[in-house]
Amino acid sequence: MANLADVNFDLRIEIAVVGAHLSGMPLNHELTGLRARFVRAARTAPAYRMYELPGAVPRKPGMLRVAENGASIDIEVWSMDAAAFGIFTARIPAPLSIGTVFLEDGNQVKGFLAEAIALKGARDITEFGGWRAFQAQRQSA
Repeated sequence: MANLADVNFDLRIEIAVVGAHLSGMPLNHELTGLRARFVRAARTAPAYRMYELPGAVPRKPGMLRVAENGASIDIEVWSMDAAAFGIFTARIPAPLSIGTVFLEDGNQVKGFLAEAIALKGARDITEFGGWRAFQAQRQSA
């Protein structure tokens, strides 16, 4: 067990966001309000499926890591200090959660995932490659 004197209180944690928390999206203020900093746009490893969560307000996706038929999904990586990360993750409602997201470049970051049970009957939107592309298609339709 770590001694409190050994804890790095300046630690920053990277977090992958996939939907309503992306830059310019309705929940991005939840990151910026905690002084999170945009690090980079990225893509997941080709091991995920993305779904539109039914009934979510605001609209948001759920991403699930899968053993087969996965794809790479466009995401953003943000950085926040450990205290802000704790506050942020404590506010995340089910069926979303924070887990480990594997990136196309081989790195791993914490990030949004969805519970599989929440995806029953949800629309699979993996083919769009990310939430922005799906939103653009919805607006043009």
